[in-house]
Amino acid sequence: MAEIEQVELDRHRAQLTSDVKDLVEKYRAIFDWDVPDVDQNAADKLILGAMRKALDDVEKNLLG
Repeated sequence: MAEIEQVELDRHRAQLTSDVKDLVEKYRAIFDWDVPDVDQNAADKLILGAMRKALDDVEKNLLG
């Protein structure tokens, strides 16, 4: 990555992290609503795995 792009990314890193955490919390809430007595640890692993897969898919589509 070119230096200027890295500097720009670094300026926004905290917001990116916050946005990802908010997205995780969105899906944790959905599990809580839809699954009585949810195993939160299992649900978290599923959510994070699905997010990693989604990021891989986005990367593949953007970068080829």
